[in-house]
Amino acid sequence: MTQETNNIPYLIDSHCHLDHRYFAAKDGEADTIDMMLNRARMNNVRGFVTICCEITKFQEALDVANLYDDVWCSVGTHPHDAEKVEEKNYTVQDIIEFSKHRKVIGIGETGLDYFYKNSPIEDQKENFRKHIRVCQQTGLPLIVHTRDADEDTIQILREEQGNAPFSGVLHCFSSGRRLMEEAVEMGMYVSFSGIVTFNRSDELRAIAKDVPLDRLLVETDAPYLAPQAFRGKQNEPSYVTFTARKIAELKEMDEDKFYRQTTENFYRLFDKAQKD
Repeated sequence: MTQETNNIPYLIDSHCHLDHRYFAAKDGEADTIDMMLNRARMNNVRGFVTICCEITKFQEALDVANLYDDVWCSVGTHPHDAEKVEEKNYTVQDIIEFSKHRKVIGIGETGLDYFYKNSPIEDQKENFRKHIRVCQQTGLPLIVHTRDADEDTIQILREEQGNAPFSGVLHCFSSGRRLMEEAVEMGMYVSFSGIVTFNRSDELRAIAKDVPLDRLLVETDAPYLAPQAFRGKQNEPSYVTFTARKIAELKEMDEDKFYRQTTENFYRLFDKAQKD
């Protein structure tokens, strides 16, 4: 896949959850993945990564990715599910085997969530490190979920980078400036969702403005976190354009240039997608 289609700049929704179970019916009729993706494509969104949160349900993400040339997927265990015995049973080697499929371009989402603490902190840390080891051995990028856990996230990333290098992205970034700066220093990327458009996100917008242009990604995290224009409604991949426009505005950039840059960034990080 090239960075432009018919010379028109386009975006990649680098993080969404394309699963029928998550998306509600609209106007009394089920909104199909086909319908959502077609709306996105009409808005020059031409690539999508559907994210796995439980390895026990990895096949569902892979099935969706296999249906479309412009959809890829990840494999991993979300910190919310880190305590589940069936998720713990998957070893580093098991995840490596899953990652060999041509459609799997990233590992995660995984990380730390101290806001909800749906799993014990130690289980989350162990799960996080396990996924990092997969990245160190495969070269695939790590997809990091972190909430209210900035210091421990920095510590683990630093320690593991010291063991062996790996790449990755802080997805749906809503953390503090220090975490952003530490991640960028480690060579990681930072991805923003519709949160950056929220009325009360001034601090986050200030951080987004300062992220180096070559380390920026955009995403929806659909069906969650719809941008301000659709706040309280179901999110979908076409809405990633609202996030892109907001950050382009913050950067005082031409939108086309911003589209091209974030797409280039995506393929640099998720280089397996470029090969696919």
